[in-house]
Amino acid sequence: MPRATHLATIAVAFVLLSGSLHAQSLTNTVSVSGEAEIRVVPDEVVLSLGVESFDPVLKTAKAANDERIKRTIAAARNQGVPAENIQTDYIGIEPRYRDGNIALELQGYVVRRTVIVRLRDVSRFENLLTDALDAGVTHVHGIEFRTTELRKHRDEARTLALRAAKEKAALLASELGRRPGAVQTIGEASYGYFSSYGSYWGSRYGMQAQNAVQSFGGAAVASDSALAPGQISIRVSVSATFALD
Repeated sequence: MPRATHLATIAVAFVLLSGSLHAQSLTNTVSVSGEAEIRVVPDEVVLSLGVESFDPVLKTAKAANDERIKRTIAAARNQGVPAENIQTDYIGIEPRYRDGNIALELQGYVVRRTVIVRLRDVSRFENLLTDALDAGVTHVHGIEFRTTELRKHRDEARTLALRAAKEKAALLASELGRRPGAVQTIGEASYGYFSSYGSYWGSRYGMQAQNAVQSFGGAAVASDSALAPGQISIRVSVSATFALD
């Protein structure tokens, strides 16, 4: 047999052997995903409040806006919010023309400013919002309920998701008369944190947990309150590949 033909035969045999070993390795593993959701009662709320003012004179419009902002900050302080948890986040000044046409008469100026308030006592939410509206707030851009123990609950969700993945791997393997062995790969597929309200006027969105759900805590406010923050959803998805024994 010529040397070139002999080498080609060896190469083909090696490729076939490699493919066989690769296929065998694929049949000796099982890849699964596990999802978990933990629901917790929020212990703080972040409000994004907007103040909009208009006047034919720019200086007057800004002065009116500044006064409303000061009253809004004072309202937050009166509800026990420390100064470090109050932040002015945005300011905008926009001229307004008749019919929106810049070539026509200038009618005045719109001044907008946003205040972010982090309230650690959720039970004061209604009073704070009412006082802020009385102080001159014209827009509520967002209300987000949070937990100060996010890291703790997220780690618990990861543990539950991994446990769900292991249980799923065991179930699938048992149907083939096998059992899962050592972990080959593992990773976090996704992570989600969802408030009872959203940043977009109360919308709810996100992935649906499939394997594990765990709740912590009861009501955060009085039963006769108009506020119902419910529970925050902390959701984790993990993926893992196990060797089959």
